[in-house]
Amino acid sequence: MITVLVADDQAAVRAGLVLILGASPDITVAGEAADGEEAVALAKQLRPDVVLMDIRMPRLDGISATRELAGIADVLVLTTFDVDEYVFGALRAGAAGFLLKDVDADHLVEAVRTVAAGEGILAPQVTRRLISAFAGRSSLAATAPPGLNELTPREREVFAALGDGLSNAQIAERLDMAETTTKTHVSRILAKLGLRSRVQAAILAQETAAGGPGAMIADTGSPGDR
Repeated sequence: MITVLVADDQAAVRAGLVLILGASPDITVAGEAADGEEAVALAKQLRPDVVLMDIRMPRLDGISATRELAGIADVLVLTTFDVDEYVFGALRAGAAGFLLKDVDADHLVEAVRTVAAGEGILAPQVTRRLISAFAGRSSLAATAPPGLNELTPREREVFAALGDGLSNAQIAERLDMAETTTKTHVSRILAKLGLRSRVQAAILAQETAAGGPGAMIADTGSPGDR
């Protein structure tokens, strides 16, 4: 069972999200939060698998709340706005996914499952231009981080596959290993490189492969494409 915390300052929106998620037999809504501070407090108390996080909220915005939840829960940002600063901020803060609120119910549920499985997800509307701009304007590191030299040969292969936008299942198939082993490698890569999400790792892998910032990663498409 996947546990989810829904954080949105609009009660009607929260109710709709809870209704959609609650209709799925493998998802349960553990709690609801009306602002970022409440979301952080509840997440620390309830330890949900996924926090569905709005960007614009009182007291503490969704990006700041996401930053505080690193290592506590995977955050799926759900917002009305695909403005560059929100995309960049969410990814820098360590969000595992970014969707717009016009996503249909089936794709929202599938996105929650994807994030809970340790994968990254980006809305199709978050175009190549936005991701490329994020990499160029907000490079995670001007030079390769020291931890890159600590990666084992196998971890380097997984790291490169992350840069190709592959899911854990696809990486496992490419490298002929178990999916659980892939997840372990991804976790170790994030720890060694000091990253918060596989999306950040994918961007850094592209930058490294291209010899510097500004490289482009592929669109992820809809959750149903995974």
